[in-house]
Amino acid sequence: MVSSSWVQEMRCLSLWESWQRAALTERVGLTGNEPSENRAKARKDFSIYYKQTKFSERKQRGKRNMGKFTFTETEIPGVVVIEPQVFGDDRGYFMETYQKDQFAAAGIDKEFVQDNQSRSTRGVLRGLHFQKNHTQGKLVRVTKGEVYDVAVDCRPHSATFGKWVGVTLSEENKKMFYIPEGFAHGFLVLSDVAEFCYKCTDVYDPTSEGGIPYDDPTVNVQWPDCGCEHKTSAKDKLHEPFAAQKFEFFEKW
Repeated sequence: MVSSSWVQEMRCLSLWESWQRAALTERVGLTGNEPSENRAKARKDFSIYYKQTKFSERKQRGKRNMGKFTFTETEIPGVVVIEPQVFGDDRGYFMETYQKDQFAAAGIDKEFVQDNQSRSTRGVLRGLHFQKNHTQGKLVRVTKGEVYDVAVDCRPHSATFGKWVGVTLSEENKKMFYIPEGFAHGFLVLSDVAEFCYKCTDVYDPTSEGGIPYDDPTVNVQWPDCGCEHKTSAKDKLHEPFAAQKFEFFEKW
């Protein structure tokens, strides 16, 4: 069976070759050999795919067992669910939650410079947040309780711009979630209490705070039932709608 990633690669290569032919004929003044696709679209499609996959460095999707961690890529490239190997017995358990070399081998090679922790009660919805400057990648997990964690692609040139992906994180499943730079992030607490920990690739900058509404109609995140009304901060209620923002600060990602 031919993989969808292979098909996408061949399609983008074809678009790129067509665009090159069109650019050449344009330079020499020829006509009639342009591709059916708009040249700008072909160039943009190729650029998006090249940036996200780096062709020769592109990693195969699916689960990748790196020893003490299993990395599962989601439908949005770069957003990854990580499951640690847990060693347990009648005394309790032990696990590693981060190992630089294994994470780097799986494509998560950013340096983490700040660790945060929060405690929230059922129905608390924090997000959807991002920083315009000092843009943060985040590695998140739950040490108590359960949350539904969401990443929204806010990169203007991304093929998955405006798409979201979510995962349940809990003290039982011990899953972690990696959200790269250029995404909005948020979570909803599904248990009576939840303690949430995250590692960040850049420092917190209160002057760069940004976000989108958790119930934005364009993004349309499907939050699960938490058993009560959502509790959000006054600041989170003031975020501009997704469709009203240009996200030019995320163009480099």
